[in-house]
Amino acid sequence: METSEHHPARPEGAGRTGETDRAPADRPPGEPPCRGGSACTGRARAGVPLRVTVALALLAVVVGGTALVLRAGSGSLYLADGDPVRGTYAADPAAGDAAAAAVLAGGYEERPGPRVTAVRGRAAAPLPASRPLTAAPAPPSPAIGVLFSPESDADTNAEADAEADAAPRTVDGPTHHCTASVVHSPAGDLVVTAAHCVHDGGFRTRLVFAPGLHDGIAPYGLWVPTRIDVDPRWISDQDPDHDVAFLRVRRAGRADRRIEAVTGAERIRFHAPSGRPAQLTGYPIERDTPLSCRHTADAQGPSQFRFPCPGFPDGTSGGPLLTDLDPATGTGSLIGVIGGLDGGGDDTTSYSSRFGEGVAALYRRATS
Repeated sequence: METSEHHPARPEGAGRTGETDRAPADRPPGEPPCRGGSACTGRARAGVPLRVTVALALLAVVVGGTALVLRAGSGSLYLADGDPVRGTYAADPAAGDAAAAAVLAGGYEERPGPRVTAVRGRAAAPLPASRPLTAAPAPPSPAIGVLFSPESDADTNAEADAEADAAPRTVDGPTHHCTASVVHSPAGDLVVTAAHCVHDGGFRTRLVFAPGLHDGIAPYGLWVPTRIDVDPRWISDQDPDHDVAFLRVRRAGRADRRIEAVTGAERIRFHAPSGRPAQLTGYPIERDTPLSCRHTADAQGPSQFRFPCPGFPDGTSGGPLLTDLDPATGTGSLIGVIGGLDGGGDDTTSYSSRFGEGVAALYRRATS
């Protein structure tokens, strides 16, 4: 049923732990689906599960040469319990605006980008498999962007300076830890990502979405959540079949326009069949430009998609899995986001929770 339209420097200890991946059945009881480092912080190298910067352990943030330890859990300054029974968090407007200000203070800037066309094409563009079959740099799409979660009003990352010659642009300010995309909704204010990007031990309270980000520029502004919805089954036991989150957002500092009117939106599709050509896109944590790959979205059991294309590193968690791309708008049918099994996969294969009835119910709740 189709109802609508279309990680700058790695945090210290995040991802790339060097441990060998294990099949889900081999995971000890009680161990979370994302392991190692400071907790799930995006994509890791071959054989290592995804990581997303949410704290299951201790995160060392280096500020001015001094290690500042931030502990996750219900006592964290930047995590909130919300309503764990319903899986909902009503965001604090002041916290959102402060987080957006921290992103701007960290070296990013808002600069108007090209207008987004609202005219859709008549037929979907063909999606031939990428050759070579690996994720490669792609032009930014207005409806796809990054999630920041600055840990302070002057969030810095010393590793950025050390990696300055390893990427076209690394940022010594706030780091983006996940990818997200705008999805069509009645109110035109909905963003989708992986649940592990926004909740782990609590809801992240300082999230900022920058659609179409490139080269330190947020061409379509900075947007902050007004509400976050995840499935309670993710909160209770991090069920990989429910690694999806919806965020209702507003423009930071004001609420004069809906994000969908600014960026366009993907069309969400539930119960999509497997085996169809698809495109996967995500932002690496080290770069301000996305990577993309085209292949088929294959079945991984009844509740997951598998996308066998290497090259998606830390930061791509939450990135959209699209079919039926519109050549006029660049948007498509959203059938999944990087997440799910093993926290989203490793450097050779990506996974996504399939958008079945559970995600459909979550979408209805998020848009009600």
